[in-house]
Amino acid sequence: MTRRSDDSHYGTVAVTIHWLSALLIVVLLGTGFRAGQTIDPIAKADILRFHAPMGLAILVLTIARIIWWWRFDTKPSAVGNDPRWQSLSAKTVHVLFYIIIIGMTASGIGMIVLSGVGPILFGGAEGTLPDFTLYLPRIPHGLGARAMLALLILHAGAALYHHFVKHDVTLRRMWFGRGGAK
Repeated sequence: MTRRSDDSHYGTVAVTIHWLSALLIVVLLGTGFRAGQTIDPIAKADILRFHAPMGLAILVLTIARIIWWWRFDTKPSAVGNDPRWQSLSAKTVHVLFYIIIIGMTASGIGMIVLSGVGPILFGGAEGTLPDFTLYLPRIPHGLGARAMLALLILHAGAALYHHFVKHDVTLRRMWFGRGGAK
């Protein structure tokens, strides 16, 4: 397996970014929903000290992915003869992932800046967390999390459909090794 993708398989850079991003997104969704339900301010601060830097990490990975596709790599050809609506849906889901990741990062940064909670989350300062619902970026952040969860379920469901129902190489070629070669 090479760093770059070829006509039938994703390269190690694309595969690594994909699965690392997927892992971080799942953890971010879990910690974000958990923080939203946590009443204890110390526990909530501990969760957010973990959540906020991971949100920045997913932004860095997303920018790296965009730059990688734009400047250094190409995507493999489509696997089969999927109906046009499925191909369009797949492209739409991928674009929405990027938009939501960037939007959620922006709204998260907006909440940190507007609330002044940065020193508590990043500097180890003691203090009381504000009520984030009082800050406007909280609304798109919460909506984005729910949209991200829906997209993640749709994306994973489509991958499993291709793997278990269509029995094609869609899922295997987004893994390490040459399992997706035609």
